[in-house]
Amino acid sequence: MPYVDRQNRICGFLDIEENESSGKFLRRYFILDTQQGSLVWFMDNPQNLPIGADCMGSLKLTYISKVSDATKLRPKAEFCFVINAGMRKFFLQANDQQDLVDWVNALNKATKITVPKLSDGQQNAENQKALPDVVGPKKQVSYKTEIIGGVPIVTQTQHEGGDGVDRAEREAMHRSHSQLPYFLGRPTQEHTVIKSGYCVKQGAVMRNWKRRYFLLEENSMSYFKSDLEKEPLRMIPLKEVHKVQECKQSDIMMRDNLFEVVTTSRTFYIQADSPEEMHSWIKAVSGAIVAQRGPGRSAATISETSNVKKGNDMRLAY
Repeated sequence: MPYVDRQNRICGFLDIEENESSGKFLRRYFILDTQQGSLVWFMDNPQNLPIGADCMGSLKLTYISKVSDATKLRPKAEFCFVINAGMRKFFLQANDQQDLVDWVNALNKATKITVPKLSDGQQNAENQKALPDVVGPKKQVSYKTEIIGGVPIVTQTQHEGGDGVDRAEREAMHRSHSQLPYFLGRPTQEHTVIKSGYCVKQGAVMRNWKRRYFLLEENSMSYFKSDLEKEPLRMIPLKEVHKVQECKQSDIMMRDNLFEVVTTSRTFYIQADSPEEMHSWIKAVSGAIVAQRGPGRSAATISETSNVKKGNDMRLAY
C-alpha cells in the first residue's frame, strides 16, 4: 500500500513495464512528489541505496493526462493500471486491488492540481532576470518620445555612461518595465486589450501542460511564455475561432476549470485558475468575436457563410 513519508510524499513499491510493449515488469520503489511535480522511481527505497544513487526513471506530473485501470488492456497483468503521458503509456502493476485504487486516485489527484502561480518573491526574481536585457545597470540612457504622423517615435537623447538619468528616473523606468512589459515592448500598439492573464495550456505535440500568459485583443488571442516577452508563442486570429466553451472532456482530461477554443485547424485546451476566471475568459472571447463580426453573427453563422464572404472581404481589403 502507498504511504506518506516525512516529506509528505506518497511512496511504495510497484512493478513497471520500463520498456514499452515488452511485457516485462520490474519491481521499483516509487515516490510521488507533488511539491516537485514529479513521479520518480528507484531500484529500491533510496534509504537503502548509496547516497546520491540515481533514479531509474522519472515523469513530470504536467505530462500526465490520465491514470486508469488497465485490466482490459493487459488481461495477463494482474492489478494493472496505465499512466497516459503524452505519446507514451506507462503500464504498472499494484500489489492488490486496493493498492491499485489508492495509486490511481493519488496520481489523478496530483495531476489535477492547477499549475501554481508564481509567488510575489518568485515573480520579482523572474522580473529581475528579464529586466537586464531592457534596463541594465550599465545602460544609463535617456529617451524622448515624439508623435510623428500619429506614430510614437522614441529616440535616444543621451548615450551610455552619461549622468543625465538620475536615480529617480531609473527607478521609474524599472517600475514601468516591471508592471507593463507588454506595452513597452509594443510602443505602437493600436489594438485594445480586452483581457489578459495567466492560464495553463496543453501542448499540441507532447500534450504536457504549461503556464502561459494570454492576451485577448480586438482581433486576436495570443499567448506568451511570460508577461515579459515581446513576441507571442502563437497568435490565434478570432476570425478563425468557431466556438469557445467549457470543455466537455474536462473529466476525461482530469483538469478543473477547463475551456476550449475551437479553430479551423486546432482545438486549444486552456485551464483557468478558478471557475470564475474560466467563465470570464469564455465571455470575453465570445464577446470579442461578436464585436468583430457584428450583432447576430455567431461563430457558427460566420463559418457557414465564410466561403461567400471570402471574395467580398478580399475586395474590401483592397
